[in-house]
Amino acid sequence: MQASGFPRERVIGQGGALDSARYRYFIAAELGVSVNDVHGYVIGGHTDTTMVPVVSQTRVGGVPLTDLLPAEKVQAIVARAMRGGAEIGELYKTGSAYFAPSAATIAMVEAILLDQRRLIPCSVYHQGEYGIRDVFSGTVCQLGEGGIQRTFELPLTDEERAKVVAAAEATKELLKLLN
Repeated sequence: MQASGFPRERVIGQGGALDSARYRYFIAAELGVSVNDVHGYVIGGHTDTTMVPVVSQTRVGGVPLTDLLPAEKVQAIVARAMRGGAEIGELYKTGSAYFAPSAATIAMVEAILLDQRRLIPCSVYHQGEYGIRDVFSGTVCQLGEGGIQRTFELPLTDEERAKVVAAAEATKELLKLLN
């Protein structure tokens, strides 16, 4: 953002879109339903320790995930989603898993170019979302003409909120090491 001089609305990361797609796929596979009927987001960071699958707001056909699966199954899906990149990496020992990141990027670009006004979890420069400021981290964004049209704060449990804030703090600490 600093190097380009672009406003925050035009500097967008795709980790949340990618991680959310994997999360929804794992849920659909476990329940034997279409991924199109699974609505859930992963926000926060894009590492296996900083991503936050928002279980409290995940729905399958409108039904809360926690009503469809026992807690241990939900936690297993969350753990799998958090290590999803590593799992895919194991499948592609000789190269990078490029299809899913490409698909996430295409969905974001289409939303912007076609002014679809889609809600997609993206990395955005936070300016108060969840009390976080001045660092890139994932939250749900409305993408349309011009890029990020607005951001949304999901209603989170106290534990989920603490994890989202901790993810942003971890990124800030990493940036301190790089500077």
